[in-house]
Amino acid sequence: MFTLFRWLLRIFGTLAVLSVLVGISVYFFLSRSLPDYSESFTLSGVQGQIEIVRNTHNVPHIFAEHETDVFFGLGFAHAQDRLWQMQMLRRTAQGRLSEMFGRRTLRTDELMRRLDLYGLARSSVAAQDSQTQAALQSYADGVNAWLRQSNDRARGRGAPEFFMFNAEMPLWQPADSLAILKLLSVQLNGQIAQEVLRARASLLVPNERLQDLMPDAPGSGVAALPDYAAMFPDVTPDYQLATHHDPLSPIRTPTMAGASNSFAATPERAASDGAILANDPHLELTAPSLMYLARLELDSGGVIGASIPGIPAILSGRSEALGWGITSSYMDDSDIFIEELNPDNTTQYRTPDGWADFETRGTIIRIKDEDPVTLTLRWSENGPVLSGGLFDLGAVTPPGHVASLGWTALEAEDTTMTAAMRLMRAQSIEDALAAGELFVAPSQNLMLATPDRVAMQTIGRMPRRSAEHETQGRMPAPGWRRENRWIGTLPYSANPRFLDPESGILGNTNNKILDRPFPLHVSHDWGDTQRIERFLHLMRTRNVHTRDSFIEAQLDTVSPAARLLLPLVAADLWFSGEAAPAGTRAHLRQRALRLMADWNGEMNEHLPEPLIYAAWMRELQTRLIRDELGPLAERFTHVDPVFIERVFRDTDGAGEWCNIVQSSVRETCTEIAITALDEALLRLTERYGDNVESWRWGDAHMATHTHSVLGEVPLLRHFVNIRQSTSGGDHTLMRGRTSGRDPEPFANVHGAVYRGVYDFADPESSVFILSTGQSGHPLSRHYDDLGDLWRRGEYIPMTLDPELARGGAVGITTIRPLAE
Repeated sequence: MFTLFRWLLRIFGTLAVLSVLVGISVYFFLSRSLPDYSESFTLSGVQGQIEIVRNTHNVPHIFAEHETDVFFGLGFAHAQDRLWQMQMLRRTAQGRLSEMFGRRTLRTDELMRRLDLYGLARSSVAAQDSQTQAALQSYADGVNAWLRQSNDRARGRGAPEFFMFNAEMPLWQPADSLAILKLLSVQLNGQIAQEVLRARASLLVPNERLQDLMPDAPGSGVAALPDYAAMFPDVTPDYQLATHHDPLSPIRTPTMAGASNSFAATPERAASDGAILANDPHLELTAPSLMYLARLELDSGGVIGASIPGIPAILSGRSEALGWGITSSYMDDSDIFIEELNPDNTTQYRTPDGWADFETRGTIIRIKDEDPVTLTLRWSENGPVLSGGLFDLGAVTPPGHVASLGWTALEAEDTTMTAAMRLMRAQSIEDALAAGELFVAPSQNLMLATPDRVAMQTIGRMPRRSAEHETQGRMPAPGWRRENRWIGTLPYSANPRFLDPESGILGNTNNKILDRPFPLHVSHDWGDTQRIERFLHLMRTRNVHTRDSFIEAQLDTVSPAARLLLPLVAADLWFSGEAAPAGTRAHLRQRALRLMADWNGEMNEHLPEPLIYAAWMRELQTRLIRDELGPLAERFTHVDPVFIERVFRDTDGAGEWCNIVQSSVRETCTEIAITALDEALLRLTERYGDNVESWRWGDAHMATHTHSVLGEVPLLRHFVNIRQSTSGGDHTLMRGRTSGRDPEPFANVHGAVYRGVYDFADPESSVFILSTGQSGHPLSRHYDDLGDLWRRGEYIPMTLDPELARGGAVGITTIRPLAE
């Protein structure tokens, strides 16, 4: 017995030692890719010495004698910290994910190939001005210099993920940067999916109820939609369920398309003598964040702010002369066309002038551990043909037809990168507005400020549609009818512009910015109808503003939607009836209503009221629409306050939604509200216990910054994903968009990945923050160090003063030219 114990002890000890050795070895190999920020290099491809000065938070300040070397340094720094992220962005745009991940990503690769995103990027290189082409090449040289360092000096292949996925990392090309910029258009577009969803819903409900379900932004005229079934009689209602969201897919639902806040005050509305600008772009929360902080010393002066790894530009930031920020404009710059096939020759489609041949080309998608797939790519005069499995197009495409896509982002001479470069160098608002004319896609609202002026300009190409367009671009339309086809694009002068407002304040929360009739309407669907009300309230409560008041607005967590909906929905429920016995549903309901009666709508992470409100409204909307839409109701993942307001005010008969059509009795809205509240409380009790007062919104509203590849891998996900309790919600200025998907419907998955506030009265007091950290390496202390500050609503300073940057440096990378 003693001998057996001794041998077991020896075996256990040996296994323990081997485990430790394996762990040390794994750590050693993975940590080899952690860069030394104080290292010196002698490299080819540079003209003079480059200094990359890293501050306490690993923000690179890049100095060089030649401007092209500055972009070399930015490419080098991006590759040091975010090489895997750059690999993923490039492969996504190229349609080459399946080489690494197998059939899982085949649909994504198919979409990228059908859009020909990378081919369009290659064509666009020559369209850039000479200065931008030189910057793109120098940036690529910088990325490739680090790639060579990683390979030649055994630096852990550049990132830990490369050990787990055996995929080559080809040298970076200028077209790669343009492809990532085009990929942003895909990620920020919600109009394509919105068109399809509206068409599917129109097959199930009459037009007046469709206006309730997918309402226009308040204040706009309601355009009568055609009957989709009348346009395409062979299309029948499709009850297909929503597909699972893949973190590797760039396709976003309309509720998860890009969003942002940006606001500016003139010196007349500022407490000190200088304009103020604040910007916080809202994107999917990922680990690492899509954004990366940097400071560049250009020939025109220093610029500082947020970049995207793979793109050599500061997309939101400031110089000494100018501050700029961006918000998604929600411009309707894409249309789905239904193309009729020639029944005698399916290689042809109908045009206004008769049958025409598709332009075709073959492409091969290689799939890990499987045979490759060959696709035949087709283009009509309206755009690329998409398969029925993309965007649920099959559900709205009749037999004998295919769907094609018209989109300004599919421009082969796209000068958006040149626009971004010129914006960084702009010395005045006029310079910045002129640069915006070259911007093609994704369309944005560009907020601008100089020390004495502010402006906002919508940038991006706007399609020119006929006033007789059958669907006004709101649903797929017959592509063979001349009135539905685009007539090129509108001139830049047609894009909305706001200069030096009399009020002294400009702001955008993705809200409707103007009321122009179709076809100059910009959009029918906007990203916000609620946050703008809170913004206006905060701006009006002060005669003058400061940097701190703008920060307060960025971090505001009061929900105007909650303040609007609760008095409507619960109008007949407050303090009604006798006290119910403990342990009954009525008693639980009364406790919840008592809490909400005293609540001011603040979506604070420590309170139970936001959780009760969010669960109630979610259950209420589902009950209102489920019997009419069936499984399609799952596509409506987020509460639409305008819809619920219309129902409970019975606007144009919208109260009809409260009646369950499949029951023999006629239900009232009050009855549906009670049932929805009871069901919501039951679900919350099962999850969080019986003590309503101890529930916390933050326990459900965890910010989930997910690693796109390792985020779902057991064990590893606990090391690479970042989770934080957060305040805010779907309709607060500090927007924390909930997932809308079970089992974590209230998880915070989409929010401000970057916040910046620039005060031109004291530019050096400007502040910045990211949602994670600068590094994409999970073993780096800079992987999530900024995330803790972001969660608490804190910021970091960044300076344009070279001496201050060097004085506070924690590492200086020096790059010298290789002697010829």
